[in-house]
Amino acid sequence: MFETLKYLVGSAGASGYGSKSTAEQVTENSYDLHSKTAIITGATSGIGAETARVLAKRGARLVLPARNLKAAEDARARILSENPDADIIVMGLDLSSLNSVRNFVSEFESLNLPLNLLIDFDPTRAYALSKLAIVLHTKEVAQRLKQMEANVTVNCVHPGVVRTRLTREREGMVTDIAFFLTSKLLKTIPQAAATTCYVATHSALVNATGKYFSDCNEASTSKLGSNSTEAARLWTASEIMVSRGSKAVFDPLTSALDYDHQKSSSNKRKE
Repeated sequence: MFETLKYLVGSAGASGYGSKSTAEQVTENSYDLHSKTAIITGATSGIGAETARVLAKRGARLVLPARNLKAAEDARARILSENPDADIIVMGLDLSSLNSVRNFVSEFESLNLPLNLLIDFDPTRAYALSKLAIVLHTKEVAQRLKQMEANVTVNCVHPGVVRTRLTREREGMVTDIAFFLTSKLLKTIPQAAATTCYVATHSALVNATGKYFSDCNEASTSKLGSNSTEAARLWTASEIMVSRGSKAVFDPLTSALDYDHQKSSSNKRKE
């Protein structure tokens, strides 16, 4: 109950920000971004678009990968209308195509880009599972980077509940009633983009890695989201699925991935 009231009021946490903080507010005192490059997927609308706009305003160079190049160019034009000196690059990328991902990565060999694979799920369930995968993947990548002594930090954020394009795809009377009843819990786009911008730009988080943030503050994850065994299993499954020629499908709620068969097949291909 206390956390709900805190959320509704928007009271600040340890970071000095809370659920009502906006992306512009949390970046007012950010470190200098003029020498930084930000690659932002999903920047054509919603939270991604607001994140891109604010980071450009703070001086970051933007790379906007998108499947719909016209939508990306329109997003670029909107940002430039506000910040004419912004440096924005639009690139083609279809995250549903591994060939497209590989082509994009080949142009940016020095960058580690996230890969989310979504296959034939109900939209709400698929969204929830993809977010769990991001939490597990973040923790596994952070651990591996620490072992490599790499000067790279990886964190994940929860933007909060906001009526974005994703939720509008599930229009209907039940959905509309639910959103009406919970309207006080919904964030505006600038508020929803705040946590992402905070984690990306705040000097206090330069060394923070493997963390989960919500409402511009570090937060705890579910028990499953903190399971290192599941994180390692997801990493292994991901390696199998993105390997050339693989047709593996992985469901985090089951052991549906034929791990031994896929591993055996992979070894045979190598031989």
